[in-house]
Amino acid sequence: MGISIANAALRLVSGAFILNSGINKMRLDEESAAGLQQMAVNGVPQLASLEPAVFGKVVSGAEIGLGSALLLPLIPSRLAGLGLAAFSGVMISSYLRTPGMTESDGVRPTADGIALAKDVWLAGMAVALMFGRRSYRQQKKKHKD
Repeated sequence: MGISIANAALRLVSGAFILNSGINKMRLDEESAAGLQQMAVNGVPQLASLEPAVFGKVVSGAEIGLGSALLLPLIPSRLAGLGLAAFSGVMISSYLRTPGMTESDGVRPTADGIALAKDVWLAGMAVALMFGRRSYRQQKKKHKD
């Protein structure tokens, strides 16, 4: 069960970024949590039913969990990629559905939308982790059989 250098790089970069984000959100004040929740509700309307303080804790815990899963080599890359795909899907959905984030074409970001639009790189990493080639060692072993 080797891990390729390419997968290790994808997991290290995205995992460290998301873990740091989750740790920073542990101490969100209620006003900041409410602002974050409002943007998230654009992508996932069901999140409106949570209290802002609870939402902040849920987001923090989810980011810490996902970041940790990406950094732990015991978690298969495809499974870690699936979690990253779900996370990035919510981010992209929020970006596309929040007024003022995109230009009139509905895709290109405005100056306000760049902070969310940049998270499209997480979706690319997720696809690479889920569908990437096997490690060299695994390919070599398969050819010997």
